[in-house]
Amino acid sequence: MHQLKAGIFIESTSALVGSFFEGTTILLVKHDQNGSLGFVTNKDFGKSINELIEFNHAKPFPLMDGGPVDREHLFVLHQRPDIIEGGEQVSESLYLGGNMEQVIEAINTKKVNQKDIQLFICYCGWDEGELAAEVKEGSWTLVCE
Repeated sequence: MHQLKAGIFIESTSALVGSFFEGTTILLVKHDQNGSLGFVTNKDFGKSINELIEFNHAKPFPLMDGGPVDREHLFVLHQRPDIIEGGEQVSESLYLGGNMEQVIEAINTKKVNQKDIQLFICYCGWDEGELAAEVKEGSWTLVCE
């Protein structure tokens, strides 16, 4: 049996049909006594990083719709700590955040692709015990560790 923890994926079930979460897969990046945080990994935001005023100097790179919370901020998940400093390790090879100048440089020089890095507008968040209760009631299935 899988357990909720950072680095695993959860998938919505039919219990969430008609909600923002219908058909979503979420990567959990934090799960502790304060709650859980994750990003929807299969929902395109419909814009590219270079369409944001702050990053209009960047080359096109897709943005993902990470969730319904905090639709004003950009988040980065990556597997390249060798070229992006300052990320928080989520799992053996995955990092949250990092130096955005280095992120944009890596995109502009094509040192990264969508397998190395994902950019998210927004995130998913749950208070302590909330996600575990939703899993128990059948809204989510844990799919891998």
